[in-house]
Amino acid sequence: MVLDIDFLKQIAFSVFDVVNPLLGTKEAAKKNKRGAGGDLSMEIDLIAEKIIIDSLKKADANLLLISEELGEKYLGDKDIAKKSQTILIVDPLDGSNNAVRGVPYCSVSIALAIGDSIRDIDKAVVLNLNTKDLYWAEKGRGAYFNDLPISVSDLEITEKCFFELNLPMKKIMKSLQELSPIIRRFYRIRILGSSALTLCQIAKGSMEAFINLRPSNRLVDVAAGMLILKEAGGKIFSVDGTEIDHELSINIKFPFIASNSKLETFLKEEFVKKKSQ
Repeated sequence: MVLDIDFLKQIAFSVFDVVNPLLGTKEAAKKNKRGAGGDLSMEIDLIAEKIIIDSLKKADANLLLISEELGEKYLGDKDIAKKSQTILIVDPLDGSNNAVRGVPYCSVSIALAIGDSIRDIDKAVVLNLNTKDLYWAEKGRGAYFNDLPISVSDLEITEKCFFELNLPMKKIMKSLQELSPIIRRFYRIRILGSSALTLCQIAKGSMEAFINLRPSNRLVDVAAGMLILKEAGGKIFSVDGTEIDHELSINIKFPFIASNSKLETFLKEEFVKKKSQ
């Protein structure tokens, strides 16, 4: 079958139907084994992933699935999947800690690639598991919030810009000090807990930037959000200012900086200065 954008949306809504009633419950928080992404899986993570896998199997999909808990697994006919280079990158529940604590900020993230690198991602869906709001995009066709086209804000650094900051806990005070020239230029800092959703917030113009310097940031967290942001006119790049185009693998982890187009130059220049100090 053809994995079109409507099918990806249907999978996301199926996850919502089962997961949303579990948010903030004791059942959701039950600990399980450590997932392939490196984090300790909770019951709600595994439930969300099972819904995705069952949906793909029911549709007789032939693809390589890269998922937060499972890791990498071929579904359907492996030879057909390899020949077509169809890869689905999912985080069944991005923001698991928020989900089990009842903090209303978590999502399911689904990205479809025809090829083996980030630049080959062709379709993307991110669904807010609290509100059922849907962000989606197809390469070359723009980005959408539910049924409305979206674009990044046009705020400059001199205006009231919001940004999210995600830092590694090791030497956090030193990191904050080093970043102070950047931090003091922003109007408000947010730390929200779902990278996929935050990239979509920038795409919709609700925030202006996301500085995520954690080297443990996983591909599955941001694969869908990256395409949505780009299609909305946003920018995402590595801390040295170069394009991010890793291979598609459960083992890929990287820090990144995302922003609207107006802040790209400012952020790149500041990080070049930071690197040279």
